[in-house]
Amino acid sequence: MSDRKNKTWFITGASRGLGYEIAVAALAAGDNVVATGRKLDALRNVYEPDERLLLLALDVCSQSQAEDCAKQAVAHFGGVDILVNNAGYGQLGVFEEVAAERISAQFETNVFGLMGVTRAILPYMRERRQGRIFNISSIAGAIGFEGASAYCAAKFAVEGFSECLAAEVKQFGIGVTIVQPGFFRTDFLDDSSISYGDLRVSDYEQYSAAVLGGYRSRNHQQAGDPAKLGEALVKLSREENSPLRFAAGSDAVQYLGAAYSARQEEVDKWASLSITTDIQE
Repeated sequence: MSDRKNKTWFITGASRGLGYEIAVAALAAGDNVVATGRKLDALRNVYEPDERLLLLALDVCSQSQAEDCAKQAVAHFGGVDILVNNAGYGQLGVFEEVAAERISAQFETNVFGLMGVTRAILPYMRERRQGRIFNISSIAGAIGFEGASAYCAAKFAVEGFSECLAAEVKQFGIGVTIVQPGFFRTDFLDDSSISYGDLRVSDYEQYSAAVLGGYRSRNHQQAGDPAKLGEALVKLSREENSPLRFAAGSDAVQYLGAAYSARQEEVDKWASLSITTDIQE
């Protein structure tokens, strides 16, 4: 990490929710923040003017915008120490009821947009041989949930990308942490943030209604505190060796712990058959 007293954060999707709270926590810690979002007015509406804050309009699906924002951030603060890839949304719905173009759009934002911003920032981190990247995944990046195949697939992709990236950039003094939030009390499950399937398959009618109703019932009832997650990431940013994965929330610890245990049990159960697939010399 930089030996400058104040670190500089570059945060996507920072106009509300987790991105906003992470930005607030970083500012409270005395750091500089480049807060980005699709609409500059939305950013101006939630942040007070601060010499340590730079607001930039960024649609993560635009590589040219990502590169321009990266240049502006470096020109303004002298570098970027911490990248938080937070921008994204949830595409819910039973697989057969989600149109192909909606799945493509989910990957365009949640995966390719994240990769594009990372591609724009990494050269500046490599040049200085230091940096830290927080990629906001989800427990849905490690566990499949009913009625969330597109979202889970995108978050699983983020996890695979991040794990590979961590190995590649470690040589440059750049660390990568996959943040796996559980259910946090944000607008994520609001209609302004979530998208549902728009196709209707009669066989799924009752099942789909029950699954999506379950998600809606969690809205603004989640246990996770976004402000506390922001504070946790600031703490992790100060660690010399941050974890590859960070489970955020008591529910995340429970869900992920159970999932990893179940996978190990399954590997062990079928190990005797698995090893028979080796070539016998």
